[in-house]
Amino acid sequence: MVLSKAVSETDMSVHSTFASRYVRSSLPRYRMPENSIPKEAAYQIINDELMLDGNPRLNLASFVTTWMEPECDKLIMAAINKNYVDMDEYPVTTELQNRCVNMIAHLFHAPLGESETAVGVGTVGSSEAIMLAGLAFKRRWQNKRRAEGKPFDKPNIITGANVQVCWEKFAKYFEVELKEVKLRDGYYVMDPEKAVEMVDENTICVAAILGSTLNGEFEDVKLLNDLLEKKNSETGWETPIHVDAASGGFIAPFLYPELEWDFRLPWVKSINVSGHKYGLVYAGIGWCIWRNKEDLPEELIFHINYLGADQPTFTLNFSKGSSQVIAQYYQLIRHGFEGYRNIMENCHENAMVLKEGLVKTGRFSIVSKDEGVPLVAFSLKDRSRHDEFEISDMLRRFGWIVPAYTMPPDAQHVTVLRVVIREEFSRTLAERLVLDIEKVMYQLDALPSKLMPPTLPAPLMIVTKTAAKRTELETQRSVTEAWKKFVLAKRTNGVC
Repeated sequence: MVLSKAVSETDMSVHSTFASRYVRSSLPRYRMPENSIPKEAAYQIINDELMLDGNPRLNLASFVTTWMEPECDKLIMAAINKNYVDMDEYPVTTELQNRCVNMIAHLFHAPLGESETAVGVGTVGSSEAIMLAGLAFKRRWQNKRRAEGKPFDKPNIITGANVQVCWEKFAKYFEVELKEVKLRDGYYVMDPEKAVEMVDENTICVAAILGSTLNGEFEDVKLLNDLLEKKNSETGWETPIHVDAASGGFIAPFLYPELEWDFRLPWVKSINVSGHKYGLVYAGIGWCIWRNKEDLPEELIFHINYLGADQPTFTLNFSKGSSQVIAQYYQLIRHGFEGYRNIMENCHENAMVLKEGLVKTGRFSIVSKDEGVPLVAFSLKDRSRHDEFEISDMLRRFGWIVPAYTMPPDAQHVTVLRVVIREEFSRTLAERLVLDIEKVMYQLDALPSKLMPPTLPAPLMIVTKTAAKRTELETQRSVTEAWKKFVLAKRTNGVC
């Protein structure tokens, strides 16, 4: 007699996930579920939902790295369970961070001896690095004012209106007045002369951007330094400079080595750079480098010993992964100066291919500069029928994610599209993007304008004249009905 056993409803060993009951119910959204589900089902269901995300490689809005070599991916996965803060337990990882700090400091021409240790720290990104640099400037200014017997309760910081939002966060979180230099038509970065005019005795620093988020342009740090040198000598204020090189810090040394923007300028006291942008590492790593030890007040550095040994720490958070630090070291030694230069040259050349393709269409004005971060920012010459937001929306149908946005004050009437050229964006993709933009423009030309409302139909005219005699709800319903009849009258029988 053959004995048989029925398979229970919860036994997944003989069923595929799609033959199970787990795909017949929605995933929890607000509360943790009462019961467990098989690991295969959990993976499949989540993976399927994630398919609706955009393709990171085609996300041309982001400066952040979306591709790394498989060998580096292996190092990242091998270190995924290491907590960087456990320095005594993972001393080699700590050593790799120190090597990165030293290499980047020398890249930025920090005044160091051959074997002298640089002053810097790894962060989760440039936002944290800027917070730390800002705190150092604020504390140094307060200490100086306190020693002079002067008030130290109204610090301010000067930036251009084009700065990334992290500067606004710093000012708000740490109670520092943010004084912004407004933009103007054709000049979308901070004007050094206007910035220095705004400097007063309460200014803790002037922030210059090496690679504006809006159009990739480098601000003139050399001119800013020279103007501050003159003002500081006249007033004795010693107002310093911080360079936000989040995007440009790994570009300028390789494409524009003669450009003076870093520690070669005496009033530049600290620099931040994003390792996860053109440092070629996945999201989660930034760096802040100080000119020397005197520029980082000792009272901001904490010392802990409850993880096994005395460990200095100057961060806003505590625990963080080690993978990105290891990945940064891999990229620095893997590519070296030659490799980084070749990659940045490729990015720049592909940006020029895209720019030239857009110019040839005759439809766009180029807002970005040839010297700067390899990106192309552009706007429509004729916005009478359609705008940049419609182009951005329609490009998503081809898979491209291209942002459209308005400029900050006083250039908020200018709208641009921006394409960031990263390491993995090839010339073939650049040429394909131009073709797809041309297709979008052709399709938009065939559509009615969204910017100019059509002539109002007669029923709507009547509604407008009698609206005063009706309630707000009745008027709204009448307008909606009139538009519905108008649209139905215009509709064709063709297939979209």
